[in-house]
Amino acid sequence: MFTTAFPIVTVPSIAAALQFYVGLLGFQATYAFPSEGEPDFVVVRLGASEIGLGLDPLAAPADSLEICVYADDCDRAVATLRSAGVLVVEEPSDQAWGERMARVLDPAGNRVMIVSREKS
Repeated sequence: MFTTAFPIVTVPSIAAALQFYVGLLGFQATYAFPSEGEPDFVVVRLGASEIGLGLDPLAAPADSLEICVYADDCDRAVATLRSAGVLVVEEPSDQAWGERMARVLDPAGNRVMIVSREKS
């Protein structure tokens, strides 16, 4: 019956969202509507994961939404994001379950968790 699901993040600026998700986090834009001119909706992919970015000029951060993005090295990833002007709201720290985690905000103010797996 149901086959696929993915989150859609509403943002006040598609361009700013793409700069963050594609330019900084390494997602690839795989779909845009409309296909000509400034899009109102874009799908971005990282590995097997997809996120929709939908334009809403009045969008506000969603307190219940958090995107989790795995990185090879949490500390290095956060340093790169910080140098690009991204607001770090939780510094990298070791977690009880064996991962290292930090939190940043995307341009629309949504939380993005940056995580790296424990090194063997």
